[in-house]
Amino acid sequence: MSNPSTTNASIIVCDQAKTADLLDFRQLVEAIDSAARELDDATILSPERMVVPLGEGGVLLSMPATAKDIGIHKLVNVHPGNVKLELPTINGTVTVCDATTGKIVCLLDGPEVTGRRTAAVTLLAIRTFRKEAPKQILLFGTGAQSRYHVQAINALYPEAKVFVRGLDLQMATEFCDRNRELHPHLEPLDAGVPDVDVVITVTTSTEPVYDELAKPGRLVIGVGAFKPEMAEIGKHTLDSSVIYADEPAGAQHEAGDLLRAGVDWAQVKSLAHALKHGVDASRPAVFKSVGTAAWDLAASRVALASLNASDLRR
Repeated sequence: MSNPSTTNASIIVCDQAKTADLLDFRQLVEAIDSAARELDDATILSPERMVVPLGEGGVLLSMPATAKDIGIHKLVNVHPGNVKLELPTINGTVTVCDATTGKIVCLLDGPEVTGRRTAAVTLLAIRTFRKEAPKQILLFGTGAQSRYHVQAINALYPEAKVFVRGLDLQMATEFCDRNRELHPHLEPLDAGVPDVDVVITVTTSTEPVYDELAKPGRLVIGVGAFKPEMAEIGKHTLDSSVIYADEPAGAQHEAGDLLRAGVDWAQVKSLAHALKHGVDASRPAVFKSVGTAAWDLAASRVALASLNASDLRR
């Protein structure tokens, strides 16, 4: 692809498959690492997302972000009730434009960007808060985002064993059977918590699914709860941990598990703080991921670089 600031080419429209091809997980981790630092330095601007009710229990999310090179706007609809209809929970697009001219360069599939960049944030958290690669991971959840996490884990930690817990053993078993081509080391669990290195919660639960006292060497990552009434991680875990959030300002409005536990927000550190200043090792860490358009901007950079590389190979 030519330089977007000089070309008159048509807007490139990427469907879900094309968007997936453009977003390598390893490259996403590096791009989000950079974006987190830029967000902290205010060289990426990412205001709080606008949330507007849409339909029965759904929301429309408007998420812009700008940097010196590009600007993006992610517009997505989230309808949790679609699960019962066997329809996608998330629909939407990411519009990518050149910062110099404002020209729209491409459109990316919103759910694919969201799924991949969210899983990549989890990978970055594992890399940041753990000295060694995880050997065993416990994954709560059997939805689309859990599938992205399985793909992401396989990309960076192909030998890691992943235990999966769903609403029941049947759901966990079916999820593992469907996704073993993505990661061969999946094992369904009915209950309990094995001796794992990382716990990842990817649910829309309104009650905590994990509430163990913090354990040395175990990283807990909360991904799924994105509304004040949701909660995946319990007070016992949070009170005994050092808490980080990918975007603390957003977490104060959306991280229901942290809100329910009454955490001291002055003590919640950002991902950028951990990247720049190191990790507080006084207690085990909990990392809360709520998302920001800065991560979509990071993913858009990866997509543009992939498009440019593909163009050069022709």
